[in-house]
Amino acid sequence: MTIVETSLVGTDLGLTGLSGVPSADGPQKVKDFTSDQEVRWCPGCGDYVILATVRGFLAELGLRRENLMFVSGIGCSSRFPYYLEAYGIHSIHGRAPAIATGLAVTRPDLSVWVVTGDGDALSIGGNHLIHALRRNVNMTILLFNNRIYGLTKGQYSPTSEEGKITKSTPMGSVDHPFNTLSVALGAEASFAARALDSDRAGLTEVLRAAAEHRGTSFVEILQDCPIFNDGSFDVLRKGDAESRLIPLHHGQPIRFGADGEFAVVRAGFGLAVVRTDEVEESEIIVHDAYTDNPEYAYALSRLSDQDLGHVVTGIFRNVTRPTYDDAVRTQTAMARERKPVQEDSLQSLLNGSETWTIS
Repeated sequence: MTIVETSLVGTDLGLTGLSGVPSADGPQKVKDFTSDQEVRWCPGCGDYVILATVRGFLAELGLRRENLMFVSGIGCSSRFPYYLEAYGIHSIHGRAPAIATGLAVTRPDLSVWVVTGDGDALSIGGNHLIHALRRNVNMTILLFNNRIYGLTKGQYSPTSEEGKITKSTPMGSVDHPFNTLSVALGAEASFAARALDSDRAGLTEVLRAAAEHRGTSFVEILQDCPIFNDGSFDVLRKGDAESRLIPLHHGQPIRFGADGEFAVVRAGFGLAVVRTDEVEESEIIVHDAYTDNPEYAYALSRLSDQDLGHVVTGIFRNVTRPTYDDAVRTQTAMARERKPVQEDSLQSLLNGSETWTIS
């Protein structure tokens, strides 16, 4: 027997998230990704804006529709695959990352996407989410966060703020909510980003980078539920929204506000928001999405608070490390080379190494 020595560390690190996925034969339009299904969300739902943005982005991405796969769980957001002219699976509650993992491993010619909500992904699906991130499977996870259970009619979710009054918490929630980006980065996500549904330019920029990233791309999209949590993100769209939103741009100092009057600086082991005129230019953090230092991205995630005093948007982290699906395929090829498949291999497998003949 010949033993093939092959290291799985560094497998296919030169590839992008779209490597091996066939491109379309010609230019595509939004209508090419619009299915014949009637879109059925409540009037004013942020999902409409996200759907329109994704359709437009897919037309720009230029992949064959036959090689796009959208997997969803259960919830309002999980109707998404019905409304795209591409392949899709409306799966079971919280298990979309597990199903998407199987597809990514067995079909490297697919661009695999997961569409989920804050309840679907962070409650019953929390375990599947963190392990997909840990394994770094080549897929893109879009988590629609409206901080409420919408499909089941208005119960509090894992991202609802403390004191939230809902049908299941009439006296106010006593739960402490997840900081979604902190969860993803704590699970060592190689790509983590956040966007606001109404910011189509920012969302498109994040989606493009997420698709090109090889590994698990995690994108949180803040969106409104007009029926059960109306206006939950209005402070990020109206009034002094510019003093609350902290947009990230790689290689640029982190300043924000109508006139750039606020900035982000180091403070102890973390980061803090200060007035720009109170610090030296050299003290202002220059954003580096590609740093291998996970503590930096995590510190950025902690700038966002449940009261929406500040919310960081953009790409927090975008680093390269081996992917689970590339490693599995490499290992499978090694196994086949060490022991070629025999014609009777299935029967041999069923018989196993311990069989008896009884006479």
